Amino acid sequence: MNRVDLHSHSTVSDGSYTPGEVVSMAVRAGLAGLALTDHDNIGGVTIAMQAGKREGILVVPGVEISAEFDRGTCHILGYFFDPSDKIFQEKLAYLQHARAERNPKIAKKLQKLGIDITYEEVQAIAGAEQVGRPHFARILMSKGIVKDFNEAFERFLGKGKAAYVDKFRYQPEEAFEMIQASGGVVVLAHPYTLNLPDDELNALLKKWIELGLRGIEVFYPDHTEEMIDHYSRIADTLGLIKTGGSDFHGNNKEGSILGDCGPRGCPSMDVIEQLRQSSASKSG
Repeated sequence: MNRVDLHSHSTVSDGSYTPGEVVSMAVRAGLAGLALTDHDNIGGVTIAMQAGKREGILVVPGVEISAEFDRGTCHILGYFFDPSDKIFQEKLAYLQHARAERNPKIAKKLQKLGIDITYEEVQAIAGAEQVGRPHFARILMSKGIVKDFNEAFERFLGKGKAAYVDKFRYQPEEAFEMIQASGGVVVLAHPYTLNLPDDELNALLKKWIELGLRGIEVFYPDHTEEMIDHYSRIADTLGLIKTGGSDFHGNNKEGSILGDCGPRGCPSMDVIEQLRQSSASKSG
């Protein structure tokens, strides 16, 4: 009962369970703490925090911002920001609008590839919440066009693939500034997706630390034992907080299990306190 999952998604972005359901699942999984980190959206944070109080689990305000990065995929996690910060909400709303503009274009690309799909079908699967690429993947699976989520992204939906459509993203430094301006602390998610060799990664992290980076996601389902050791050493050398999470999306991501943060398990409650103190020291 001392483990925490600091990377999870709900129906507010592209997860398959509501914020309240994710909190209940975290309790059943025996977690002591949880962060809801929906993509570019904090609409479920207050709901999750309230559910956490009712169910006796600490819920940390979180978000995952997709940032512009040519070499790979850059996702920035923010924690302990003020969910009521209007400027932060407005900047995230701009990203949500960019995502909403992209989605019908993905449907059109799939149609041009000869796939019988309508955007209305995708919206129906997503429900009233934000549409994401995992919803397209579920449609492709249901039609028998792909066998699983991995194939859907490898063939059609991943960066540079046949039906991929780019969208506006803030620069990483802008994402840092947004999170910090709202009182939050900045963490780099799954660093391997940056696709950088070690020397370039270290140089970039040192630069980002000067701009406010305070943690790195070490414990993650796609990280091997060797990767965990490697990122742990980097964190120790650079003085970064070692965070971790499952990247839970429910039924919208293959093998997604809340509380499964990879081969070394999830981090302890101490990490939440480190993040809290980092946020408090910055604002103080």
